[in-house]
Amino acid sequence: MSLLITDECINCDVCEPECPNGAISMGEEIYVIDPELCTECVGHFDEPQCIEVCPVDCIVVDPDNQESRDQLQAKYERLTG
Repeated sequence: MSLLITDECINCDVCEPECPNGAISMGEEIYVIDPELCTECVGHFDEPQCIEVCPVDCIVVDPDNQESRDQLQAKYERLTG
């Protein structure tokens, strides 16, 4: 699964630098997460770092991008290999 930033985002800028895959960037109005780069921090950390630092809890699992932990691990290996 990829993560998704909801429209509750306040553009506080804390999530972007925490993403080890560079999956978070500024969108037209709020930050967005690239599902091709998001591994939910699998391979890097035990928990998604963006969720850990978000002060408004606006980062959720993206229901349109469901992936198993094994798929996320494979994506991590592809991105870092």
